[in-house]
Amino acid sequence: MLMILEMQAQGLSIAAIARRLGKDRKTIRKYLERGICPPRYGPRAPRPCKVDGFREYLGARLAAFPELSAARLLREVRERGYAGGLTALKDFVRTVRPQAAPVFEHRFETAAGEQAQVDFAEFRVRFAEDPDWERKVWLFSLVLGHSRWLWGRFVLHQDLVTLLRCHVAAFEALGGVPGELLYDQMRAAVLSDRRDQQGARHIVYNANLLALAQHYGFTPRACAAYRAKTKGKVERPFRYVRQDFYLGREFRDLEDLNAQFTDWRGSVANRRRHGSTQRIVEALFALEQPQLAPLPAGPYRTAVQLERRITRDGVVSVGHNFYSVPDGTRQRAVEVHALLDEVQIFEDSRLIAVHPWQEGTLQRRVAQGHRRFPAPRTDSAAGLTRRNAGPILHAPGHAVPVRSLEIYQHIGAALATRAAAR
Repeated sequence: MLMILEMQAQGLSIAAIARRLGKDRKTIRKYLERGICPPRYGPRAPRPCKVDGFREYLGARLAAFPELSAARLLREVRERGYAGGLTALKDFVRTVRPQAAPVFEHRFETAAGEQAQVDFAEFRVRFAEDPDWERKVWLFSLVLGHSRWLWGRFVLHQDLVTLLRCHVAAFEALGGVPGELLYDQMRAAVLSDRRDQQGARHIVYNANLLALAQHYGFTPRACAAYRAKTKGKVERPFRYVRQDFYLGREFRDLEDLNAQFTDWRGSVANRRRHGSTQRIVEALFALEQPQLAPLPAGPYRTAVQLERRITRDGVVSVGHNFYSVPDGTRQRAVEVHALLDEVQIFEDSRLIAVHPWQEGTLQRRVAQGHRRFPAPRTDSAAGLTRRNAGPILHAPGHAVPVRSLEIYQHIGAALATRAAAR
């Protein structure tokens, strides 16, 4: 249209414009008389659809039962002769299904020192010391509900002992204990969560978690299943940690990962202005910290009791690591007490081994004195290899003198000479 008006302004006649554009002169005259105006489009005529004959039935069914699925309605209308597909039916159902009224979420705020939220999140990492192996690590995180102060530690497992160790470390970092800790349905904390016929909720917590709660004076609380938004104060920071800290960094090992994370929490995460509270996290925590319950006088020592079988090389597996038992242990099955700082092994209720707790995985520790016979080594004096291969016939605890093979050569030669003389 603009081109036609521009040609007319240049002095071209209607016939000349029609020849240049390949249009009829009547068409050119019509556009010149109309002038500049927005295009007008009429409504498109509806195309026939196979759903048309079932609109009344579908509308009545959805009015009575708004939550009926399209798959269920498809089975019903096919029994009545519908020959169309599911997609056309879904398009129609979407237009007539009653829309639920929007429900706004209620923000749940807690008083200072009242609550903290706890959870694990999965991360995938390749450490610089072993870049060909992508391994799974877990971030244990504790967030105070009032100030949003964040504490966390990357660990290799989600087992009960790790959970308890992280709790103790978090309380020490806080310098106190919140009144309530909110969990999801993590297996290490919640054994079962069900409702009876009257609708009453019955939650069974792990006995070791309850012992920890009694020692530190907090109340465990499990949020309902499939209700992650109940503990959004600890769920949302996981995305923040991933985007602001984790991505684009390199880590030498797990220790380096936690060192960088600790530095980031102190310099970035807990110094930022929080989007919900509009307060500096660190400053608000300084006001919340005095409201926390004081730490108990003594350390937490309750053990997780396990039964383990001794392997052929005289070790037991605890927390994906291996700990030795003394030579001469008679029982194949022993009782293990896994404390937060050490592993104790009992045979017939008698303590036979104590090991410091090992971080990491597939670590092997053989305590001094657990093996009577030393490992094979080289005798530097004779240049020969000493081995304890095969059965050694001597009393336990008595050393066998080691002799050079040359002695036996001299003995053999002397015996041969004596036999020849006879």
